[in-house]
Amino acid sequence: MIGVSRKLLFISVALLVVVSLSVVRESPKASPKPAPGPPVGAPPDAPPDAPANEPVKVGWHLLASLDYRTGKPGKELAELDGKLVKVPGFAVPLEDWASSVTEFLLVPYVGACIHTPPPPPNQLIYIEMEKDKWAFLNGWNPVWVEGVIKIEMTKSVYGYVGFTITGKRVYPYEY
Repeated sequence: MIGVSRKLLFISVALLVVVSLSVVRESPKASPKPAPGPPVGAPPDAPPDAPANEPVKVGWHLLASLDYRTGKPGKELAELDGKLVKVPGFAVPLEDWASSVTEFLLVPYVGACIHTPPPPPNQLIYIEMEKDKWAFLNGWNPVWVEGVIKIEMTKSVYGYVGFTITGKRVYPYEY
């Protein structure tokens, strides 16, 4: 039995060596580094990664840099105040069972705001759609919200909210 195990081990190692040697590896090509500063044609105050008229993707980790006790945002977050952004999240209608709304809360995970206590203000965004625009919601599926963000404490039925976005567009989240 031991002789057979050693033969199998030897064959396995030999196959591994053959396969390893047959793999051709290319050295990674250096990609050109982007020029520092805003893209060509972007307004001078645009963040470096955002082309002109493109929303800046904002994650919840950045929103968490808002100290909701003092109302002070982190430096990177403060630079986004008044800018066009794109934030992923889950919609919580402010009207029970509403599927098309003009205002709602955006939260980082499903089920936020329907429990006590509510999430802290830096995990809540009050969305008010632009005039004559509606958002069509399904609370179980994530969405992207595009609009202009303001860092400001707002009181909602669920407690204090740290941000407001004037919504331009709401659409299903895609990877």
